[in-house]
Amino acid sequence: MNSRVLEAIKKSAAVPSVPTVVTRFLEIMQDSNYKYEDLVKVLSSDAGTVSEILRLVNSALFGVRQKIVSLQQALTLLGPKRTRSLLLGRYLVDTMSKTNASGLDMSYFWRRSLACSVVASRFADKLLPKFRDEVFIGALLADIGIPILADALADQYGQIADEYAPRGRRVSVEEEIEAIEVTHAQVSAMILKYWTLPDEVAVAVNLHHSANPGPTDSGKMACIINGADRISKLLCEVPNEEEIGAICTDATTFVGVELGVLVDLLPTIEQDLEELADVLRIDVIPSTVYSLIAKTVQEQIQQVV
Repeated sequence: MNSRVLEAIKKSAAVPSVPTVVTRFLEIMQDSNYKYEDLVKVLSSDAGTVSEILRLVNSALFGVRQKIVSLQQALTLLGPKRTRSLLLGRYLVDTMSKTNASGLDMSYFWRRSLACSVVASRFADKLLPKFRDEVFIGALLADIGIPILADALADQYGQIADEYAPRGRRVSVEEEIEAIEVTHAQVSAMILKYWTLPDEVAVAVNLHHSANPGPTDSGKMACIINGADRISKLLCEVPNEEEIGAICTDATTFVGVELGVLVDLLPTIEQDLEELADVLRIDVIPSTVYSLIAKTVQEQIQQVV
């Protein structure tokens, strides 16, 4: 890891700033003995943030029967971790959608990142329920280093960023290091630590393209994010039908779940994506890919049996 390059990127204008109220919220959550009252107090200091949280909690995603008008109620319903994920995600989507990321399609970027986070959190329900929210935010921001690098190092990284598109090829870690001496995973992890997200999330993001992330909780989270990333790429384009079975088999094997788990969760992913996209204000294109992948994977399972 080239610390000199990472430090230069961190200090560049390409790194999006997070509102002070969100930064303070993240800092308070670092203390294992934090109090709800402290979180409510810091959020209450910014009327715009309070309005955003109330909009989020009253969205169709959470299906509340009576409109929530109290910040305390909203925080209790969402929970601090989910509030953290939604707030940070919302601000970053808004800020980075305006970034000059060397031609990178930010609409596609956020659709794919959101799909990755939805699939990853569903896998976490099976394998690491304790870390479901950490997996969600880690998967959502695992590739945040790509637009940051495309902005900060456009000449060196532009061609690599171009591959982050429908039918784009998977760029290897070695190619990134040869081009810029660091990987986008390392940049993403550095930024998450800079934003004071939990260490286990930053470690998982740093490892999510590793062939062997290890048996720790962060390593397991990295495996989940890796597999979900491969599947999310399929969900965000019109894939080659002949490749679907092999990609899904490899991805679920790496994650450590049976193919049947993917088949079971696919029917609900589209609704999850639409609801979260509305919450985070991300454009989602309706697609028949979900049912196509489910059908192909089901046929794959039947062949194995």
